[in-house]
Amino acid sequence: MTVAVVLFTSDLRLHDHPPLHAALKAADEVVPLFVLDPGIHAAGFDAPNRSAFLADCLNDLDASLRRRGGRLLIRHGPVVRKVREVAAECGATEVHMAAGVTGYAHRREERLREELRGGGAVLRVHEAVITAVAPGAVTPSGSDHFAVFTPYFRRWSQEPLREPLSAPRTVRVPDGMRGEPLPDRAKAAGASPGLPTGGESAGRDRFSRWTRSGLSSYEDRHDDLAGDATSRLSPYLHFGALSPVELVHRARKHGGPGAEAFVRQLCWRDFHHQVLAARPGASAEDYRTRHDRWRNEDDAAEDIAAWRDGRTGYPVVDAAMRQLRHEGWMHNRARLLVASFLTKTLYVDWRIGARHFLDLLVDGDIVNNQLNWQWVAGTGTDTRPHRVLNPLVQARRFDPDGSYVRRWVPELAGVEGRKVHEPWRLPADRRDALDYPEPVVDLADGLARFKHARGHD
Repeated sequence: MTVAVVLFTSDLRLHDHPPLHAALKAADEVVPLFVLDPGIHAAGFDAPNRSAFLADCLNDLDASLRRRGGRLLIRHGPVVRKVREVAAECGATEVHMAAGVTGYAHRREERLREELRGGGAVLRVHEAVITAVAPGAVTPSGSDHFAVFTPYFRRWSQEPLREPLSAPRTVRVPDGMRGEPLPDRAKAAGASPGLPTGGESAGRDRFSRWTRSGLSSYEDRHDDLAGDATSRLSPYLHFGALSPVELVHRARKHGGPGAEAFVRQLCWRDFHHQVLAARPGASAEDYRTRHDRWRNEDDAAEDIAAWRDGRTGYPVVDAAMRQLRHEGWMHNRARLLVASFLTKTLYVDWRIGARHFLDLLVDGDIVNNQLNWQWVAGTGTDTRPHRVLNPLVQARRFDPDGSYVRRWVPELAGVEGRKVHEPWRLPADRRDALDYPEPVVDLADGLARFKHARGHD
């Protein structure tokens, strides 16, 4: 009997899973393996929200495998060592996994390939599993990646996608392979109370329901903060519980302006993956050096604390930050405006904001989180690096009657209409009764500081 190992990483699903499909085709038996790596804990990437969601994903994956005669093998320890041990235990000749783009993923693949070769096994790395189009599959003339989204989107849209693969009917696992207990969501202390249920089953159900109810209107409503009309699929994409290839195919089959707008957002995700694949250092360093003199934790401690706690005095900013803490998720338009407020109005280093997002976001990953923050901060791929999103303009445009603010800032629930966006303009006696802070900075002063610091007076 021939045996292959499938190492699951950020691809926790059975539908459209090329590594699993290839392993089942190449071997009589397959060991589905997930390694809980202590290195992730040491790096601080196993935040409570992601740990809880991951536990859901792994339990759901195990249940799906068991319905097909298999099961998920869990091991704790360094990934390379544990994969090598499992391959030796079952006599595997091949190990299959999805390609990653971060520096950590590249180092993991290199070490795995070397270690497995010494034991007589071969590592097979599969592209276009975590993304719809593999990083590097489309490149501009004279460069290894696209630095601007629009030309990338044009080329990406012309790239033929592989057909999605069906989930396997049967998965045979060798007898005697022993794993460790699956993680328990309940043990992820500190998870947000509004965190959604993770896993492929929940993700597929959410996408099917949203396709019927929200996809057609997505182009017109995706920036509506109170309408909550986005797909909320980002956590499932982050953990690979949904296939981006399958989502693109299904959206295009649905058709219409809403589907086109949704596919464009999936392309943004691929765009960031190809940027980081080519420039791994952008996870921590400015993609484009702007010689900023950012304020840091010592310079702006009170302002940073107010931003994190949702007490800046700007209701739409505070609403978004409180949504983040309660749900482990934030509306995309809100992410842009709170990031602009921190980096440009408060002029705080983007890495401080990115770290806070990674502490709380269930969909927080190095690729999209860091590069989105850089885009807003003006150190990334935005072709207008000096743009500043005025929170009042944003609030009036995307939360015109204040419903989003009143939902997340209960102190202001009694303030009617658009007045909720500028509580400092209310009569003094009414302001005093609100228990809501004054603005941490005047917007004009913040803009002047930003322009001066960047040398654009």
